Amino acid sequence: MPVRTPDTTSLTSWVADATRAPSMHNAQPWRFDYAKADGLLSLRIDPDRRMPHADPSARGLHIGCGAALFNLRVAAAHAGWEPRVRLLPDATAPESLAVTTFVERREWDDIAGLYPAIGRRRTSREPFSDEAVPEALLDGLRGAALSEGARLDLPDDWQLQAVLDLVRDAEHEEELSPAVREEIARWTAVTDSARHEGIPVHALGPRSYDGRAPVRDFAGGRHVEGRGSAVFEQSPCLAVLSTREDTREDWLRAGQALERVLLQATQDNLATSLNSQALEWPELRWALRDPVSATGFPQMVIRLGYGPEAPATPRRPVSDILAIT
Repeated sequence: MPVRTPDTTSLTSWVADATRAPSMHNAQPWRFDYAKADGLLSLRIDPDRRMPHADPSARGLHIGCGAALFNLRVAAAHAGWEPRVRLLPDATAPESLAVTTFVERREWDDIAGLYPAIGRRRTSREPFSDEAVPEALLDGLRGAALSEGARLDLPDDWQLQAVLDLVRDAEHEEELSPAVREEIARWTAVTDSARHEGIPVHALGPRSYDGRAPVRDFAGGRHVEGRGSAVFEQSPCLAVLSTREDTREDWLRAGQALERVLLQATQDNLATSLNSQALEWPELRWALRDPVSATGFPQMVIRLGYGPEAPATPRRPVSDILAIT
């Protein structure tokens, strides 16, 4: 009896859900190939979306692709399939990140319940309210990270200031690097456009007039017509996602953990935003490490809270990223 494999309509739908994941500067650095005969879906790097100055090791690229992989897992599980993933399947092909096969699910997978959050998840660059995030929700987010082999830590007041200081240092480093600023400008629109990638003007958020929340200003010093300013949180709720080691596989696992945390937060009606600025400079990333933690390699800083619904950012057409043979 032949083994059933997903039909191309279902597979295409799952890949569309995968692409709703966050990625560095919304560059969407993924490509998928589906071999119908054996039901094998391959995830690989899109080399045109590398950032050699801001992300020379491609760590951020791997995290984005890992987040897309988690969305794929959720979509397949929701449709009644069990995704079986193998990371870094070919040591001789560094662009190959994962291969996934699918079997019909026999038992309920908890991640299937996260499916409605895929379409609702946004990166918010708006101010959050002063309402504290309940500890029960934070515990749930910690558990979400642990389920994917990562750790989520919430800095105390002293550690929070250290994180904020490192973000400010990263902003200064960015100002002094024309190459990094040029790379950011490539992926940021300061006028309305029909691009399917990058950060559009409607998602830039207001300039920070006051407050300590680390919200990256992708407009830099460029003028944006009609953009206002706002007061952000004085005591932002930040979480640091970290892994035990710092290999390419860890980066992919961190991306999956990141998206699981973000989808859980979305399901809990929390607003979220990401900040990788301090992690893009090796010396600052090293300073962000917690030397007493067993998972001492920080991969992402996440801001959590309650805020207005953020606008969606554009996505590339599935036909541009999925090849079926």
